[in-house]
Amino acid sequence: MVGAHYLCRPMPSLYHLLQPVLFRLDAEKAHHLTMGTLQNLADIPPAHDLMKKMWQGDDQHLSRQVFGLTFKNPIGLAAGFDKNAQYIRELALLGFGYIEIGTLTPRPQIGNPKPRLFRLPEDRALINRMGFNNEGVDAAVRRLEILNRPEGLILGGNIGKNKDTPNEKAVEDYLICLKKLKPWVDYFVVNVSSPNTPGLRELQDKEPLRRLLLTLQEENQKHGRVRPLLLKIAPDLEHSQLNDIVEISAEAKLAGLVATNTTISRDPLVTEATTWQEIGAGGLSGAPLRERSNDVLGYLSKHCPANMPLIGVGGIDSPASAREKFANGASLIQVYSGLIFAGPQLVKSIKTDLRLHPVTN
Repeated sequence: MVGAHYLCRPMPSLYHLLQPVLFRLDAEKAHHLTMGTLQNLADIPPAHDLMKKMWQGDDQHLSRQVFGLTFKNPIGLAAGFDKNAQYIRELALLGFGYIEIGTLTPRPQIGNPKPRLFRLPEDRALINRMGFNNEGVDAAVRRLEILNRPEGLILGGNIGKNKDTPNEKAVEDYLICLKKLKPWVDYFVVNVSSPNTPGLRELQDKEPLRRLLLTLQEENQKHGRVRPLLLKIAPDLEHSQLNDIVEISAEAKLAGLVATNTTISRDPLVTEATTWQEIGAGGLSGAPLRERSNDVLGYLSKHCPANMPLIGVGGIDSPASAREKFANGASLIQVYSGLIFAGPQLVKSIKTDLRLHPVTN
């Protein structure tokens, strides 16, 4: 997923002035254009300092200890935004406590045909069918090797399989990514829940999932410091499937769960049906996902072991919607689509709200 064309405004009001113009551009092209601009601005000391002053600002009251890691604040950038670890330094200026790169696959792949990312402004939502487009894990590792990581920033690695790898061999793809990324990231997220790689969600079935997670955890335990291993799940699962995931996660000694990925549902949408029907297949994210992701998160918080933290994702576009995630049991949250509609001040506004109304999850 991409869509960062909202990031480069020096003043809050300018974003709202530019948004109608930016939304006329193809979202994927706008992402690359704007991120390139942000990179250039970050190289100019006065602009770098201005962005840092505008959007950063943490204190000890925002710090969290979760699965053995110290997060300077609980707000992260979800996977899909910086698939290839290209923009970590620049995105850190927006004030995130952690950034999750990927989804990465062993070999580069171009993803699905374009256009593949669509905005639904009336719903403050996106539909994407990117298809794990990325440059491959080796390219990301090369960038991480030379990265001057911003102080205190936690990095996560979201890993998947190549489209042409059959499910019976999927474990091998995930192992390759885990081994190569392990020296450079602080935690892993296993992505079996994207709706945009054919057959991928079949890996959420009980036996394939058990085999995958137990194998990855066995490898994770072998060499060097063990990384927290998490699983990202779909919002479209029944309670019986969630129960299976809770059971397997405990058996595999996962550090936590990420709830949720995008949904294949189109309910509820206020956008005309003809519009989204013309767009076609893809995962829906943004405000319409909020209630369903909260339901899944709340169910997991009641049924998971007490020592298994949850990361809440889906529909966060305001301090109030962030607070819903914490109320449903999240220890950490991640944002993505909400940034496109609320702008980069979203992270700062959530942090301000957390200072005024601390949560204890």
